Amino acid sequence: MSSPNKIVIVGGGLAGAKGAEALRAQGYPGALTLIADEPHLPYERPPLSKGYLAGSAQFDEAIVLPADWYREHDVDLRLSTRASSLDVAGQRVHLDGGASVEYDKLLLATGSVPRRLPVPGADAEGVHYLRTRDDSDAIRELFGAGRRLVIIGAGWIGLEVAAAARGAGTDVTVVEVAELPLVGVLGPELAQVFADLHAANGVELRFGAQVEEIVTEGGRATGVRIGTETVPADAVVVGVGVAPDVELAAKAGLAVDNGVLVDAALRTSDPDVYAVGDIANHDHPLLGHRVRVEHWATALNQPATAAAAMLGNDASYTELPYFFSDQYDLGMEYIGHAPRGAYTQVVVRGDLASREFVAFWLDGERRIKAAMNVNVWDVVDEVKPLITAGRAVDPERLSDPQVPYAQL
Repeated sequence: MSSPNKIVIVGGGLAGAKGAEALRAQGYPGALTLIADEPHLPYERPPLSKGYLAGSAQFDEAIVLPADWYREHDVDLRLSTRASSLDVAGQRVHLDGGASVEYDKLLLATGSVPRRLPVPGADAEGVHYLRTRDDSDAIRELFGAGRRLVIIGAGWIGLEVAAAARGAGTDVTVVEVAELPLVGVLGPELAQVFADLHAANGVELRFGAQVEEIVTEGGRATGVRIGTETVPADAVVVGVGVAPDVELAAKAGLAVDNGVLVDAALRTSDPDVYAVGDIANHDHPLLGHRVRVEHWATALNQPATAAAAMLGNDASYTELPYFFSDQYDLGMEYIGHAPRGAYTQVVVRGDLASREFVAFWLDGERRIKAAMNVNVWDVVDEVKPLITAGRAVDPERLSDPQVPYAQL
């Protein structure tokens, strides 16, 4: 395989920046172009709903690499530049405005876009979605004592926004169609922990509630209608999930199904195109099935594998899915993959009521599929081998804090 001389990365988030960094770190000397549609240097997104949104962290802390790094490593960083289409046959990325960039290898890191709420009033003034720094800035302006914020959706983004808003004294109502927050991710056993957490911090929770309309007056949102009731609001934040941004890939004819389909090395259906981060529907060699993970660790870690593969090396991405969240005085980490229906038992080591525990999701053969530590730290490295081993464990010993993980 000949070495590439021209590599283009499309996507100016964490995955795109880490892709450029990995290529240079692995010795790639050729032309390297990074196309980013935002005006900001590539940045990490978790702070947008955590520390930066709460005002406890500066935006500069989220910047992946300083501007000097791109200059010193001869990376052609094109900010405020949108890729409009891909010509995979001609190996060219077309840009808005008519310009184009040739490539030998292409890395797609286009991330996700917020799902829009399909109800009347969803595009009114005062209705916000969270994806960019500018979105986070606008939402933070909504916070304050005496202000009423309605959040539609009780996923990670919705709950983190709720925590930040309550920290600023905002009156918050969370509206969720499911019976509990995060129930699709954690199941009912652990979802109740987060419902209790937010209730204890003064959030009004409306579960099993179908939003019929965002009520407006003069073109501005003034409330959210649930059935015949309207919950008043000065502003509304919609957090009903994201969709992988596969428009470029799909129009170019790459294989797409709940993201861009990639193999173990993160290679798409075109051998010269790779995909990482939120868009990568990855044939995971360790899990034994495809998985697409919309979390920070994937964007952080996948690019090094893709870079190695693009440079002609044997590479396979085997890291387990990982994410974290901070809400009020609760900090948690989750590793593994156990969506609802993929496990039969939840085992808890510690105390749910005090929100200090480690939870394990087990399948029908008592193998650990995922673990979540809540306000208990330095656990991930100990429990990760229990997941990757794929061996049955004794649930009673697993729940016993006196039994070291290494002895399970």
